[in-house]
Amino acid sequence: MPKSAKIWWLLGSVAMLLAVAMGAFGAHALKELLPPERMAVYQTAVNYHVYHALGLLAIGALALRIPDAAWLRAAGLLMGSGLLLFSGSLYALALSGVRGLGAITPLGGVAFLLAWLALALAVFRSDSA
Repeated sequence: MPKSAKIWWLLGSVAMLLAVAMGAFGAHALKELLPPERMAVYQTAVNYHVYHALGLLAIGALALRIPDAAWLRAAGLLMGSGLLLFSGSLYALALSGVRGLGAITPLGGVAFLLAWLALALAVFRSDSA
């Protein structure tokens, strides 16, 4: 197995583990503690966390076919960065109530958009995918 595939599957698996844990924590521990509007923010963080953890797993699958693609690496790095910035800032905002943390969230959204663009370019530029 190419090292690149192994790395993205490892990161995607850990990201999914954390997404499930955060979702369960929100559903069971926070449901009664957070006001509905902050719970909705938390749920948005979990949803995007899951989607993009799956994206990292997809990058790992593609790395089997195109292991040395610079655009694929860029997609993974951007997706991981987006997870930290987007979901991370929303988790922090929901848990703390500090509204200023929401200013970080769009940076994560841009990272997600660029990640999906980089993924499309990796596939488009590949001869084997």
